[in-house]
Amino acid sequence: MRNKEKTEWIALILGWFAILAQFVLIIQNRQSDIPETILRFFSFFTILTNFLLALFFTAQIVGQPKFPLKWFFKGGTITALTSFILIVGLVYQIALRPLWAPTGLQWLVDELLHTLIPLLMLAYWFFQVRARDVKASSVFKWLIYPILYAVFILIRGHFSGFYPYPFLNVREIGYLKTMLNMGGVASMTLVIMAALVLLGKRKTKELRTEN
Repeated sequence: MRNKEKTEWIALILGWFAILAQFVLIIQNRQSDIPETILRFFSFFTILTNFLLALFFTAQIVGQPKFPLKWFFKGGTITALTSFILIVGLVYQIALRPLWAPTGLQWLVDELLHTLIPLLMLAYWFFQVRARDVKASSVFKWLIYPILYAVFILIRGHFSGFYPYPFLNVREIGYLKTMLNMGGVASMTLVIMAALVLLGKRKTKELRTEN
């Protein structure tokens, strides 16, 4: 088995394990009924992004660009997903890690979702990125994902009172502070995306020169 395939299998196993384990934990510690708890589970950007990564690596292993996995073979996808999972990691390390100290299985799951998987994805991207993956138009069109996520969270939070992250909690910090926080995360996302596009272009150019 090649190193690429080994990495894909490791990422797939870790990703699905972390997501399923976190689902079990949130059900066990639920503060609402099960349907609401499930909806809250999928309201976390961390979960959604790790879910996309798990699907991405599933698609790579299956190797068949057929619906619905065909979207994970399109140019720019790997760079966009790497950007989003790096945002997941950075926001957790900066804003969320100081707020609690999980133990046991919750600690392991947190480290997988927010630290190990982002680093693994970055390493995978570095070695597997190709020219088609760093076209700005293909990468930046993925911004529709966090935009739709932000709209969903604000609308759902308005009616349900539930906000997945304290820096998005309109009821606690108000709309102005929430928008400023969202602007900060959006800026970080754009910077990371641009940096990966530039680094990727340089790397793929060097590969063409060597060949």
